[in-house]
Amino acid sequence: MMKVFACLLISLAAAAQQAPPPVVPPSTGFSGLDHYRASRVAIYTDDYGQLARYRASNAALQPPEGGENRVVFFGDSITDIWHLDESFPGKPYVNRGIGGQTTSQMLVRFRQDVIDLAPKVVVILAGTNDIAGNTGKISNDDIAANFATMAELARAHHIRVVFSSILPVYNYTPQSKEFFDSRPMSRIVALNDWLKGYCAASGAIYLNYFDSMLDDRGLLKRDLADDGLHPNKAGFAVMAPLAEKAIDRALVKSR
Repeated sequence: MMKVFACLLISLAAAAQQAPPPVVPPSTGFSGLDHYRASRVAIYTDDYGQLARYRASNAALQPPEGGENRVVFFGDSITDIWHLDESFPGKPYVNRGIGGQTTSQMLVRFRQDVIDLAPKVVVILAGTNDIAGNTGKISNDDIAANFATMAELARAHHIRVVFSSILPVYNYTPQSKEFFDSRPMSRIVALNDWLKGYCAASGAIYLNYFDSMLDDRGLLKRDLADDGLHPNKAGFAVMAPLAEKAIDRALVKSR
């Protein structure tokens, strides 16, 4: 019996020594982003789209009542941290943002977190994390393809689409420099130009936050974000009326 137990311990020890090392994503050249990507390996492998995040909330959400103009705000951390109840009091607006997500992840959960909620309008704000490479390198063409796929899915279910411009960034503080360096303004501008053209051609609504948030140097206004990327209260105060106008235009089209 002792021999069997000893053999078992030896086998377990050998198996432990042969276990593969933990997965470490390749370096991006940005230490903060490298740390973030390493911390997300379990999510990327176990629940890539993070469907678990809103599954219970979606199940508890009642179908829209007759005449209700439900709107889903769908995006990354900029949407996730937005207190919609403060910016749009009394409105049937549903927040389905998840911090750090890219358009590839958002596509995975588009049915669960948008289509199945039966909104009249979806406001999509995404792309900044794609540019940074949160889930790996991706070209502007492939980001645009993800946007187009979301729009096509929405249209198939009679949901009006509002595409928000990608927000500008700044590098005025030490905290902001990596956010800025990992999000080249040239790529932001190029994707915004694509979104504007796509909306004009497809009938979607283009929501232009970008121009209203620029300073005289062509960067995000310093007082609109504390870290150079995520809007603060003043930033959302600029964005809210622009979003409301775009939603109103989309609702008129839906009628």
